[in-house]
Amino acid sequence: MTHNLKTILAAGAALTLLAACGGGGGSNTPTTIITPPPVSEGPTFEAGKFDPASDFIDQCENPRAGTSDRAGSTLLEKFWLRSWTDETYLWYDEVTDLDPASIADRLDYFAELRTFATTASGKPKDEFHFSIDTETYEADRAGEASAGYGATFRLLRTSPPRDIRIAYTQDNGPAGEEGGFLRGDKILEVDGIDAVNGANTQADLDILNEAIFPTRVGDTHIFVVEDTNGTQRTVTLETADVVELPVTDTAVIDTESGKVGYIHFTTFSPFTSEKAIYDAMIEMEDEDISDLVLDLRYNGGGLLAVAAQTGFMIAGDAATDGRTFDRLTFSDKNPTINPVTGQTLRPTPFFGTGLDFSLDEDVDLPELDLDRVFILSTERTCSASEAVINGLRGIDVEVILIGSKTCGKPYGFYPTDNCGETYFTVQFRGANDKGFGDYADGFEPEGTSAFGVQTPGCNIEDDFIGQLGAEDETLLSAALQFREDGTCPSPDVSVAQSKTQTPDIFIDSPADMLSDDRVRDLERLRTLRIEVE
Repeated sequence: MTHNLKTILAAGAALTLLAACGGGGGSNTPTTIITPPPVSEGPTFEAGKFDPASDFIDQCENPRAGTSDRAGSTLLEKFWLRSWTDETYLWYDEVTDLDPASIADRLDYFAELRTFATTASGKPKDEFHFSIDTETYEADRAGEASAGYGATFRLLRTSPPRDIRIAYTQDNGPAGEEGGFLRGDKILEVDGIDAVNGANTQADLDILNEAIFPTRVGDTHIFVVEDTNGTQRTVTLETADVVELPVTDTAVIDTESGKVGYIHFTTFSPFTSEKAIYDAMIEMEDEDISDLVLDLRYNGGGLLAVAAQTGFMIAGDAATDGRTFDRLTFSDKNPTINPVTGQTLRPTPFFGTGLDFSLDEDVDLPELDLDRVFILSTERTCSASEAVINGLRGIDVEVILIGSKTCGKPYGFYPTDNCGETYFTVQFRGANDKGFGDYADGFEPEGTSAFGVQTPGCNIEDDFIGQLGAEDETLLSAALQFREDGTCPSPDVSVAQSKTQTPDIFIDSPADMLSDDRVRDLERLRTLRIEVE
């Protein structure tokens, strides 16, 4: 019932009461009071009918102080999710329209607002649908320092028997110092708890997760690790405030046929990634390299604009002038207008200057002018990383993949906050200058499978043997060999590892590290750091 109708009814009731009491005295007419019907606690669901998402935004069960939040309800939050999905989701017509009142929890409701179709290989068409606490997301996006060691852990298996490895370390954290971790170390024990087969109680699992993904600065944790040679040692580390480095390693390798540059690029976000990749490319330009190995094996994506800058710096102005890096396509509801920004759709060019994320707008970017690039890849090479591959292929720069199939995400989204939760739902598909964007089953070195987009290169698993940037590291060594004679190492050179579990897997064990929402969110951010600017 509307406010005006309630007012009219209330006023009518008052007039009836006055008339019954009588102005002229002496009347015995009984008093009649009109009682308004009960007021609805929220909007009413009607299948196929959607009110604008703007009618429900910022009406929260628990409004945050100092924000645009207003007092509302979980039901209103779910109605916003429903309308926002219908307005912006790429596959909106494949979503079952569920009554928001039918599922109590807002996040459980959001989990249903996606397509459940599969790709040709049988993997979920949309495996990138998730949400995260807004405060956590914004801190990660801004590149703020957080408690840690300056080490990146790979959770190859998160439930017993667990397999937790050190993928790489940074030189600005305690893990990268002498006596710290080494790439390839396997975590056997943490603070006296068996990290492989133990931690089967909630208390022990909490200790394990806190040590691997710490929340406090100044805590000391004791690790027993096994290196790639099978030698065990004890590592004691104190957590510190550490900023993630988008570029952790660079190298220039002298060969008889010219200099080969190497850059380990971990993320296209946060904003500092713009300056980090610029500095690395300046180093390569100054060294006058003849080939580049760009290591994206752990790069889950990030700012599409920084990916476009990266493509420009590899190919140079002559090859990219007037060409499209990435063209966004939204649902058939939005053929010409971006439904998130309201702007007319325009292709993303290869940006040749700074964009003011962390590099001034008037700064010209370096140009390597390469007609080919070697990219090191794994299933964690995702989104903006794949956009670099696709964008360069669109202007006929040869991309040679060394490693394994990429994640397969030609899609993207605009992270959107409502009531303290930031939601990620697929809103667009990207395509290169040739109009190609069909790589939902990933890019892969030739001969890997029958489903991914085939590229020249070598199919080799990341075995964590050798330090990043070293000529004998497995993937870099394979790239140098392929560059020299077009061949790949024999299969027995690389020992295949179990695939990393995705953050959206069913948690089938109470001893699974990903049963902790905080840990699962952190893994999602590292795996799917995807956004548009």
